Parts: sequence; C-alpha cells; structure tokens
Amino acid sequence: MVSLTDLFLASLLVPTSLGSALPPRIDTIDQRGGRVTLKQVRNPRGHKAFNPARATYRTFLKYGVPAPDYIKKAVAHIDEEQEEAFARIKRDTGSAAAIPINEVDIAYVTPVTIGTPPQTLMLDLDTGSSDLWVFSSLTPSNQVRGQEIYSPTKSSTSKLLSGHTWSIRYGDGSGSRGTVYTDNFTIGGLEVKSQAVQAALEVSSSFTQEQSLDGLVGLGFSALNTVRPSSQLTFFDNARPNLDEEVFTADLKYHATGSYDFGFIDSKKYAGNITYTAVQQSPGYWTHSLSGYSVGSGAFQASQISGISDTGTTLLYLPTAIVTAYYRQVQGAQNSQYYGGYVFPCSSTLPTFTFGIEGARFTIPASYINYTRISPTSTTCYGGLQSSSGLGINIFGDVALKAAFVVFSGTNPPRIGFAIKPLAS
Repeated sequence: MVSLTDLFLASLLVPTSLGSALPPRIDTIDQRGGRVTLKQVRNPRGHKAFNPARATYRTFLKYGVPAPDYIKKAVAHIDEEQEEAFARIKRDTGSAAAIPINEVDIAYVTPVTIGTPPQTLMLDLDTGSSDLWVFSSLTPSNQVRGQEIYSPTKSSTSKLLSGHTWSIRYGDGSGSRGTVYTDNFTIGGLEVKSQAVQAALEVSSSFTQEQSLDGLVGLGFSALNTVRPSSQLTFFDNARPNLDEEVFTADLKYHATGSYDFGFIDSKKYAGNITYTAVQQSPGYWTHSLSGYSVGSGAFQASQISGISDTGTTLLYLPTAIVTAYYRQVQGAQNSQYYGGYVFPCSSTLPTFTFGIEGARFTIPASYINYTRISPTSTTCYGGLQSSSGLGINIFGDVALKAAFVVFSGTNPPRIGFAIKPLAS
C-alpha cells in the first residue's frame, strides 16, 4: 500500500497571479547547531472555501482504498452548495470580496528551498508518507495550475539519479510519477546536500486542482519511499547525523500557525512529562496504539486502538462504535451519506473527546471537532471525527494532533511521545 498526502483541496480558490509572485520570506526560523525550529506560514495563495467531504475522499485515496460512491457524490453535493452560496452572496452584495472564508486549518504550509540558487516552494510536512516530491519543470503545463515548480536545469547542484523513477497509485486508479534528482534541500536553515528530490513528470488531476501546495515532504519511515530500483532516504533520515537528537516534534495549532522542531525537544512548548508509546514502523507509518477514550465527562473506556499519527491527514478517523458513541451526545447529529459523514446543526453543543496514550490522557476541545460549515452560509456543520470504516486503519489526523505536543523519535526502536500543552478553544 502506497501512501501520499491527503492534500486538503479547496473547491474554489482565490484567483492570484502566481507566476509573478515573489517567493515568501522565510523569517520564522531559529537555528542553533544541530537543532532548528520551523514555523508554518499561512499560505499566501489562500483558500476561499473548503469541501470537508473532499478531506475524507483524499484520505481514502492516500491509503490506496477506493472511495465509496456516496463520498464521491457528497463531494459534488457540497461543491454545488458552495457555488450556490457564493453566487447568492455576490448577487446580494455586488462583490466577490464579501464572500466569507471558511476558517479551517488547511492553509498552513512550510516554505522550503531547493537547489543553487535556491528555489522556494510551499510544501506540506507529512508523517503519513515518505516521498519528497514536487511539481517541476518536467510536469506538463496542463497539469500545473498556479503551483510553483522546481527546475533542475536552473540549479547548479542538481544531479539526475540515473535509472531511478517513482510512481504512486491512488485508490481511484489515478497516479503521480516522475524522475529523481539529488540536490541541496533546506527547511528552516537545516540543509541536506544530495537529498533525493522526486520531480513530477505526471500528477493526478486532484493534485493539479490543489493550487496551494507545490509538493510534499514525507516524514514517514524510509522503507515506505517509492523510488525504484533503490528507495531513497527521507529528509529526516538524511538530516539525523547532523541533529543533536534523533527527533522531530510537531506543535500544531488550532486556527493558527504551528511549528516543527528538528533535533531537540523544546520544554517551553509543553507541560509535565512526555508519555511515550511504541511504534510499529512496518510498512513505514508512525503506527501506534491509543489506550482508550472517553466522551465528554463520561468514564474512560480502556481499549487498544491501533492507528497512524499522520500530520498529512485533516480529520480524526476512529472505529464506528466510538464515533457513534460520540455523536449520540450531539443534538441533531446524523451520519449523512448526502454529505459524506457525520454532520450536525452548527448551533449544537458538542462534548470534548479524550484519548489515552499509555496512562496519560489528552482532551480534544469540542471546537476542534466542530470542524467547518458545509458552506459559508450553511447552518449545518461537518464533524472533525469520522468513522474509519472502509479505510482499513484508524488515522490520528490533525484534529487529534493539535490537542498535544507530539514527539516523533527516530531512536532504535522508534517511539512516539505525547505531552499536554496549552490549547486554544
């Protein structure tokens, strides 16, 4: 099973003149020896709307599972509702500028540089994949829609990795593929020379539509990398010898820019102790178990729930029985095939959701689970907790990861740690 990120597609994007846009300033970096802090930035290309059913659709594709027909139809239904809402607002106000933006956490990206002189692209750091691939000058022009591209011929340090290719197939039968170069690759001042950069010769139409992202930085285990005949090391594995500690951490935020630290654990970003649990790294994901859950003020239910901690997946996907127990406490909630998942009146009061890591407990605020309105003017909201039925695996996506300070430790054996931190509500 091949992994690629769940790129959080916005249905309608703010038009921009990206061809002439200057690269973003990378001025949010703290670097000291073998440690670096990299803060996310809000994507300057922006999103006008977000189709939440598409997040679930992308998750199926990412994990190589065909999406059910009702989810495909739900994507179309929400697209139609959003287009109608935008048209109505524009008609009533006479201005497209009056269209409100759905405030969801999909617009945060990481600026990186590739090559000499440096070429700046906006990438997503994804613990659910192990490929570093980018739109490139080799990608057909009809498959590029506003993305910045990497041009190997414009870099004096690029070298073709002769005979090597990469290819990823998705659950809908589409795919992305390309050739491989080595080049200097820098995130937040942390540079890896001769990093394998997978330059796209072809991308799936779903990626072409995602104008806000130029590619991915896979932070899964290198065994999952799709380059053939010889798989390549991830950025993290290549950087590890130069780091003070073989770790990176994710401090993702709710409706705000988060940060990643490489090579150290910043004690100012969490409270108390870090609770670690073992990772099962085959076939290459950060797979581990939750020790149970509780809904609202209810009793904690001890249960081993295996899943993947994936910064490249938007929502939290858990077994149907757990999801049903949660929404049973939400007035008006229903599992809607029309909308592709659990929805509820936006005015409903939601309970919190608590998950366990070994003996520690971490609570997801209700506001995180009240994910987004179906459309800017809708009174129906889409849940950030959805069923993993059909996926074949539980996925601890950003809705859960934002509720903790998370440590990805590359020690032998690898492990993952969670700590309590201050949360926005």
